[in-house]
Amino acid sequence: MAEDLYQVLGVARDANKPDIQKAYRKLARKYHPDMNLENDDAKEKFKRVQEAYDVLSDDEKRSAYDRYGNDFEKIRSDGYQPGAGGASFDGLDLEAIFGGANRRGGGGGGGGPGSGFEGGFSDFFEAMMGGGAGGGRGGGRRPQQQPTRGSNVRHELEIPLRTAVLGGKSEFYLNRGTASEKLAVNIPAGVQAGAKIRLRDKGHASTNGGPAGDLILILKISDHPHYRRIANNLEIKLPVTLGEAALGAKIDVPTPSGTVTLSIPSGTSSGKRLRLKGQGVKPASGNAGDLIVEIQIRLPATIDESSMKLIADFEAANPLSVRDELAF
Repeated sequence: MAEDLYQVLGVARDANKPDIQKAYRKLARKYHPDMNLENDDAKEKFKRVQEAYDVLSDDEKRSAYDRYGNDFEKIRSDGYQPGAGGASFDGLDLEAIFGGANRRGGGGGGGGPGSGFEGGFSDFFEAMMGGGAGGGRGGGRRPQQQPTRGSNVRHELEIPLRTAVLGGKSEFYLNRGTASEKLAVNIPAGVQAGAKIRLRDKGHASTNGGPAGDLILILKISDHPHYRRIANNLEIKLPVTLGEAALGAKIDVPTPSGTVTLSIPSGTSSGKRLRLKGQGVKPASGNAGDLIVEIQIRLPATIDESSMKLIADFEAANPLSVRDELAF
């Protein structure tokens, strides 16, 4: 048995048009396909809400529905247009009564229902229920459905860390069926992974003449070979030589805003973290992050004998216990 259309919209049978329209708008927003991209059940409910509103917002269709109930619903599902009529069909075999309507002129005099409808059974109901388009069949035109926007498309776009930090233009290809379309988007500086960018009217086309849906880009940021982002801070492991760490040095470090000179204090060990204030990510709004530099001492793969002796002499002259605190 078909679901009652008043129950579909959640209104009483004596609800007025403003109440019906209010209920429809609430449910249409709730179950709209754009809000339920992966919910087939919601899409079916949205379709049923549309059908219920199409009937109950039209005086003639609503009157016929109130009168014939599920018989009216069967007529709608078979493709016939509902409306007002003067005859009662309750409990009658309509096909048996009007079966002759498939033949022009019927079987006898001109007064029978089958004698004046070239389209047969369907034409009879179009004329009877107000679905006909011309004056010869009676009834008014069926209200046109309002154009609806096409559905949105979601697409994951992977961008380099540099583009995420500094911003810039990113080009990508979007597959549409068998075709591939090249698109471009401007990435604002400082965007985070998971941020969404909307491209208007780049989604699916409408099925009934409305505007196209939107393209929703979900940003993914690829790893950088040297820099790592933590919120608005950037981190880098900076290699230095033994001499630079032991004696101290000034080293040029690339940052998003350009090269900055970092002072390495003498006696710096691997793992020490130095901070370059304000040299991290600079978002469109808010404070800039910092660049955190972690020192890593690098040694040559081979060391000659004289250098080995110098290191041994250095060790002897500068004894250091580095593992006293290790424990399990």
